[in-house]
Amino acid sequence: MPSQLRSDLWCSAFLRRHNNLGQTAVVVRRGDPIAGQVWIEVDHLNGTVSLFVPAPALSRDDDSADRLFQRRFDRVAPALVRDRIAREAEFDPDMWVLALDLRSGDPGLTVVA
Repeated sequence: MPSQLRSDLWCSAFLRRHNNLGQTAVVVRRGDPIAGQVWIEVDHLNGTVSLFVPAPALSRDDDSADRLFQRRFDRVAPALVRDRIAREAEFDPDMWVLALDLRSGDPGLTVVA
């Protein structure tokens, strides 16, 4: 398995990049600094949100060190995403949750189908 950047460093870079672009990005839940999974909630500022979660390891087709994500929910009611995050947090207390306000455009993630 390829080595990945520590979760805390990856999250810091993600937040800095988006905040430098004038988008609001914050840590909602701080997880394990070394190996915590990262979930990203994107608020589209129109009453809908999307949720990106780590892609399964089988999705990796090369030795890239990039984190891969899959879109779990696309433009759904916020309560649906928050409920899913709460259920996962009960199971995995080491997870990170980042929130990004992004009306449109690319969240800057490598997303697999």
